[in-house]
Amino acid sequence: MPSRHESPVPSACESRVNVISRQQLQNCRHWQRAFASQHKDRRYYEIVEATIHPEFDYWYFAIRNQQGEIQAIQPFFILDQDVLAGIHRTFGRLIDAIRVRWPRFMFMKTMMVGCVAGEAHLDDGDDSTRAATARSLAGAIVEHARALGARLIVLKEFPNQYRDALSCFIHGGFTRIPSMPQTRLNIAYADFEDYMQSALNSATRRKLRKKFKATEGDAPIELSVTNDVTSIIDEVYPLYLQVYERSKLRFERLTKEYFCGLGTAMPDRVRFFVWRRHAKAVAFGACMVHGDTLFAEYLGLDYRVALELHLYHYVFRDLVRWAIANRCKWFQSSGLNYDPKLHLRHRLKPVDLYVRHTSPIVNMFMRLALPLLEPTRHDATLKKFPNYFDLWGSDSRASPSSNGAARSRSLATADLRKGWGASRN
Repeated sequence: MPSRHESPVPSACESRVNVISRQQLQNCRHWQRAFASQHKDRRYYEIVEATIHPEFDYWYFAIRNQQGEIQAIQPFFILDQDVLAGIHRTFGRLIDAIRVRWPRFMFMKTMMVGCVAGEAHLDDGDDSTRAATARSLAGAIVEHARALGARLIVLKEFPNQYRDALSCFIHGGFTRIPSMPQTRLNIAYADFEDYMQSALNSATRRKLRKKFKATEGDAPIELSVTNDVTSIIDEVYPLYLQVYERSKLRFERLTKEYFCGLGTAMPDRVRFFVWRRHAKAVAFGACMVHGDTLFAEYLGLDYRVALELHLYHYVFRDLVRWAIANRCKWFQSSGLNYDPKLHLRHRLKPVDLYVRHTSPIVNMFMRLALPLLEPTRHDATLKKFPNYFDLWGSDSRASPSSNGAARSRSLATADLRKGWGASRN
């Protein structure tokens, strides 16, 4: 018997878009190779569903071709979303006061298309296939959201490489705004010293060497690398929680089962880094390796000693050293904590939100309000990055500057002359 969410809905390109559960995907041959080109393939989505936010409703869009065969899978989930989560803290007290009387003020049942923990991607295929998948989904998604009782639809954190493919959502009434970007660093150097000499200015090099000397002068810190933390999860998980609790912007709270599941299901891609001082774990890094890139996903620090020992920069150095030794050319980091990344010559890697209300009338007002609610406008450090205007792009209706793209290209050109993103190879 089909589930109550499985009725086909016609789309713009004569495909059918069905909503199915992961249990229904188990016998789907396409699911076994879904997202295979990404560092987070279909195994990652299974881990997330099994270990994070059990209160969310996890579902999957199955996009079928004219022959009824599944040609793409797109995960999504349903949650109660705080629409004001990214608003500036200046208005925090006012919102808290309102919610004393109306606790559900500006909470909406939301359909989030993408991944709970991490950026989203369209299923594998060439550009034309992904564009067709996006058109099919854009033509059916509002009707599915209404059927599931969701008032708000958000395409969550799609990298800017999908802007052309997802432009059909803009034509369908969605508004694109930037989410907190990831960062990317070119590490195609002979070693870490070569990176410092080639990419960093003399002041930054001097500060880093001073910090490294201070860290190593007291007691040695030993690094170990593994793809399974099950046996030490009780030791490293509290380090992750310390970083999570200090963050001003939060979304997912990971679980012990999540980290253990990564090592069990994806040992070929997952690497856990543990730094010990006096045999006690003081830092923890959860990373993934795919192609020529090391993806630094989550960090844990013991803040009783982290600031004194400059552990953030110490961890960064060791990760880059390991990545270079293992022939990686790129170091990609998750969002937030932008100030040290700016000085270390990271570049922003934009990710976008596409937002629409299921009510056309409400959506008209929301399109005006969304640029004021998006979180990046309140981070002053982001504006110092040379490719800051890439967060909006040249084709955004909400672009803060009509010449933003031109300014970004100009900055990028000057940027290369100063060593940003430059490679010795």
